Amino acid sequence: MDLGAITKYSALHAKPNGLILQYGTAGFRTKAEHLDHVMFRMGLLAVLRSKQTKSTIGVMVTASHNPEEDNGVKLVDPLGEMLAPSWEEHATCLANAEEQDMQRVLIDISEKEAVNLQQDAFVVIGRDTRPSSEKLSQSVIDGVTVVGGQFHDYGLLTTPQLHYMVYCRNTGGRYGKATVEGYYQKLSKAFVELTKQASCSGDEYRSLKVDCANGIGALKLKEMEHYFSQGLSVQLFNDGSKGKLNHLCGADFVKSHQKPPQGMEIKSNERCCSFDGDADRIVYYYHDADGHFHLIDGDKIATLISSFLKELLVEIGESLNIGVVQTAYANGSSTRYLEEVMKALFSTAVEMKIKQSAEQLEDKKRKAAKMLENIIDLFNQAAGDAISDMLVIEAILALKGLTVQQWDALYTDLPNRQLKVQVADRRVISTTNAERQAVTPPGLQEAINDLVKKYKLSRAFVRPSGTEDVVRVYAEADSQESADHLAHEVSLAVFQLAGGIGERPQPGF
Repeated sequence: MDLGAITKYSALHAKPNGLILQYGTAGFRTKAEHLDHVMFRMGLLAVLRSKQTKSTIGVMVTASHNPEEDNGVKLVDPLGEMLAPSWEEHATCLANAEEQDMQRVLIDISEKEAVNLQQDAFVVIGRDTRPSSEKLSQSVIDGVTVVGGQFHDYGLLTTPQLHYMVYCRNTGGRYGKATVEGYYQKLSKAFVELTKQASCSGDEYRSLKVDCANGIGALKLKEMEHYFSQGLSVQLFNDGSKGKLNHLCGADFVKSHQKPPQGMEIKSNERCCSFDGDADRIVYYYHDADGHFHLIDGDKIATLISSFLKELLVEIGESLNIGVVQTAYANGSSTRYLEEVMKALFSTAVEMKIKQSAEQLEDKKRKAAKMLENIIDLFNQAAGDAISDMLVIEAILALKGLTVQQWDALYTDLPNRQLKVQVADRRVISTTNAERQAVTPPGLQEAINDLVKKYKLSRAFVRPSGTEDVVRVYAEADSQESADHLAHEVSLAVFQLAGGIGERPQPGF
């Protein structure tokens, strides 16, 4: 490791005085103009991680659902997963080191992790469509090359596509070809094979409106569309030809505001979905006959997929358990559905099998096994892929003959509301119990507990954003009015006790 060369190049990517950043689940995120030194240093770190694991490591330049003027970076570990927690600490330490301390920090990381500096290193790089991303990607490349690492720059990719590339390269191509074309072919082949088995019940002509948040998802869906067009017609909105990234559109906007994105007209019962800026989040929604907006978020997506997988496993005679991981945001109704209805699914399926002949059972088992194989192929190995999730959902709806309204009717969500409160420093809030209870600042959790007692079937929690100095507030209750009031009152408590800045939270949504 040529420490002299590193010091020389680091001076060209100098760290702003006083800037402190924290690597979290979303990596680093802040205003793009503050990230040049971080990108260079993450190039250095990716090489060390590659040498230590003897694997390809990914570096993704993106700020996901953040505003266009922001940017960020996150590293992808060998099997397409998030960076190991111990290396997140190294990332934070390296990003915040002053210039004169850079050599010492790099040596400390190498010694602590027993990195063989003679080992070859390979890094793959991707970026989203932000104006700042290309230049920041070059800073990553500078970091990789100054320590002798090899690299492949994929250019414009969704975040899940970079995860896919890393996984393919580290499994010797067994999972798929580490190319954009390979990604398109793998997912589309599975989707087309699945939808061939669908009956004509439900929507005979399947079409979907897709809000791409003016991000990378639009570009990649346009490239991919012809591969699966025989099974699904997609109409793209907010495709980047006009409008700003994530501005009044995208999954986070639709989820938070409980309304369609700007620029998309929705007819009654049309099936629609929104990606976020780097296409690793998705929500579905529609307008009913009375013009009311209905959101179908991650809870109902997980319920649809997990119940279908359970049905297939029963058909082929496997008794595997299915685990559904829910966050603190999971609606209480979804948890009850999964606990109660999934058990009933198994009993009903067993009763049906008793009434069928051996020939019928064998035929259904063969078809179910093939469906299961294709469903697994459709799932990207990364945690969250809006494109693969969209295709899985569309395939299951076609196979089960479900309309979007019938899917939505599986259970009724408790009314809920999410809000943001701007604070001077989000780190004043710390949480426990899967982020559902505030530990600090003192008195905040007690205030939330007292407010929750005022409403029926209610709960509320707060958590600091991983990407900006805001506190996210979630509340649910027996009515939308109660949920809205509870969310507002909790927001006021956060503003008063956690250093709120700007205008006090106002009622009304």
